[in-house]
Amino acid sequence: MAIIVNLDVMMAKRKISLNELSEKIDITPANLSILKTGKAKAIRFSTLEAICKELNCQPGDILEYRDE
Repeated sequence: MAIIVNLDVMMAKRKISLNELSEKIDITPANLSILKTGKAKAIRFSTLEAICKELNCQPGDILEYRDE
């Protein structure tokens, strides 16, 4: 896939665990894990907004496009 998810990088920079982030943004750890590993087919803007708000970052810090 040409969209790369860098959520794990941002979480490491902010020193926050998957379980802690999932609680703060009200999403199940399983669903957040699917997103973090790049296996998700889509993301809701509301979820992306909550992640960006909690991690104090921009959507471009989490999502990246690479031409294959």
